[in-house]
Amino acid sequence: MRKLVCLLSAAVILTACGKKGPLIYPDMLVPAAPADVAAQQRGVSVKLSFVLPSKDRAGRSLAGLSGVKILRRDEAAEQSPGCSSCTTDYALFRNLNLEPLPADVQRYGGLLLLLDSDVQAGRRYTYRFQAFTKDNQEGAVSTAAATVVATPPAPPVLKALSQPTEIYLDLSGIELREATLVGYNLYRAVKGEAFSLQPLNREPFSASRYVDQGLERGVIYSYAARSMVRLSSGSMVESAASNQVEARLTDDE
Repeated sequence: MRKLVCLLSAAVILTACGKKGPLIYPDMLVPAAPADVAAQQRGVSVKLSFVLPSKDRAGRSLAGLSGVKILRRDEAAEQSPGCSSCTTDYALFRNLNLEPLPADVQRYGGLLLLLDSDVQAGRRYTYRFQAFTKDNQEGAVSTAAATVVATPPAPPVLKALSQPTEIYLDLSGIELREATLVGYNLYRAVKGEAFSLQPLNREPFSASRYVDQGLERGVIYSYAARSMVRLSSGSMVESAASNQVEARLTDDE
């Protein structure tokens, strides 16, 4: 009987202990690195984009995300690129809090877009991104995104032609030197509102006409276009904005 009691007690103890999961180290409980980081010249600025992390480094759902630190390295274009994975030679460029989001930052779901206008031609700018939580837990640092700023190409000339159900946007480019035209990006806003940093088109288009459809009747739209070119160095650069035009759907005939 005593032996049976001992066996039953051992079984209860083992059951109470349960099955333990794998050990998670504290440095895995911080936010994962922002993803899809990119830096591309846009006129005389650099457009930055990245996707906020939704999980911690252990792969668990992330809660309490508060903001993102943006680190920047500034060096001469002809200088040999430094260590892209080292953070010691980066300076803090922006400390973005998500609530409230700064007026110059645009958010589309987890995607954030903003401009760095403190740049000069002939310089290379490298960026890395690091999320942090409300209790100041700093996450993993992203991979590097870099671009060399050059003199931007001339913008295209834009014209608008209103129709009953669509608006035609006609573009004519300017002669380029030491660059190849890749296509155009078209931007739209309701009159009086700021333009999005995301173009209407998913990829630069090379046609001289863009047909904008699915518009609301009675609404006045503002449009601007930018040329996307490839420089002789291989870098992709977006021009400054074209002239701005306004249009709205015409009344049905």
